[in-house]
Amino acid sequence: MLEAEFDQFAREYQEQHAASIRLSGETPEFFAKYKIDDVAATLAQAGVTPRRILDFGAGVGNSLGHMRRAFPDSEIVLLDPSRESLDIARKRFPGQGVFAHFDGRTIPFADGSFDLAFAACVFHHIPETLQVGLLAEIGRVMADGGSFFLFEHNPWNPLTTHAVRNCAFDENAVLITSREMRGRLAAAGLSHTRIVYRIFFPRLLARLRPLERFLTKIPVGAQYFAHVVKPAV
Repeated sequence: MLEAEFDQFAREYQEQHAASIRLSGETPEFFAKYKIDDVAATLAQAGVTPRRILDFGAGVGNSLGHMRRAFPDSEIVLLDPSRESLDIARKRFPGQGVFAHFDGRTIPFADGSFDLAFAACVFHHIPETLQVGLLAEIGRVMADGGSFFLFEHNPWNPLTTHAVRNCAFDENAVLITSREMRGRLAAAGLSHTRIVYRIFFPRLLARLRPLERFLTKIPVGAQYFAHVVKPAV
């Protein structure tokens, strides 16, 4: 998750992302929206409304519009090591969030600052040696009882691996299995992780998507999310 690497692709991110997922028949907007819908539905079932949200590795702000609609009264902090990406996000969504740069290692907020932390397909860009430390940092800034949702590409899905191979900004990406991610979360002090697999059908078969709610434990979805609730001390 090097600043220079993401600054290089920030201006072309949307176009390159759209090209890489063309086989799915969907747009980047679809993938951004379903993640926030999943988060909002999960929290609604628990009767939770987050007061303050951390979008970790927010990039050019693709999640912000959907997040703002789902949580209109929450403060949303977009955190990223790429200043160029944050500048683009700020111009796209003026006044809709707090745009915070960080050094890629230490989150510049106090312990327990956020009720919800969210990371959308960020960790496969981060060197493995840094991942547990950053996950621990996310845990540190989460409030007791707060939720962390971490979405990632599923390396067991052939369409996903094809998309990553054909995306310039994924050149150095290393996909992470859900089992590996569960282990890294546990090593960071974030255990009791729930894994949910998502996006089983391309747009051509979209009429079958209502069946996906029965498939969430089958590890072949295009993406998955890990959900952790930080226990109260």
